[in-house]
Amino acid sequence: MFKIYSKEYIMSEPRLEDIGDYNSLKGEKKRVVWSVILVGLLLGVAYSVAYGVFDNKEDTIIKQESYDKVPMY
Repeated sequence: MFKIYSKEYIMSEPRLEDIGDYNSLKGEKKRVVWSVILVGLLLGVAYSVAYGVFDNKEDTIIKQESYDKVPMY
């Protein structure tokens, strides 16, 4: 009815220390991480420049009305 497991079986979860590259990035993985970071930064800069160049502030509609009292219908 009930299965009895040994303590080693229950406590055999993977640990971070058992992973081969736990504490460092080396080789291909390091280049991939840095390239992703660099591409993200370049896209952010490109977006900021494009937004600054193509933002038409003359297209915004400025409404000069103000209400002393909110109209109730």
